[in-house]
Amino acid sequence: MMNDGYQLKPIQKEEITHTQLVKYAGASGDFNPIHTVVPFAEEAGLGGVIAHGMMIMGFIGQAIGEWFSAEDLVKFSVRFKAMTKPGEKITVRGNIVDEKDDRWICEAEAVNEAGEVKVKGFFEIKR
Repeated sequence: MMNDGYQLKPIQKEEITHTQLVKYAGASGDFNPIHTVVPFAEEAGLGGVIAHGMMIMGFIGQAIGEWFSAEDLVKFSVRFKAMTKPGEKITVRGNIVDEKDDRWICEAEAVNEAGEVKVKGFFEIKR
């Protein structure tokens, strides 16, 4: 769970689709078949394809760009917490949790409809 602080406006993403994963594979160059080939992902014990973690991280990056000017971003890091599958709808939530010198210290998380955290992000913004 994120620390209390000033809440940023949540960003709701559309439902993740298999087509989106195939397009992301082409854009990113990550053609690992666990992301695009259902029988392969099932054989690997995943119960179907899973989204690229970097795509979900990108959702947080997109949200940061909507909340603040990209020019003010000083640091951005994430921790991957859980797999995301097609059919899930991701919401990115964020908070300003602290102030340090000339920066806001912030947290964000990408969660599904059940509240399962998929990616947790940490970032700093120049004030």
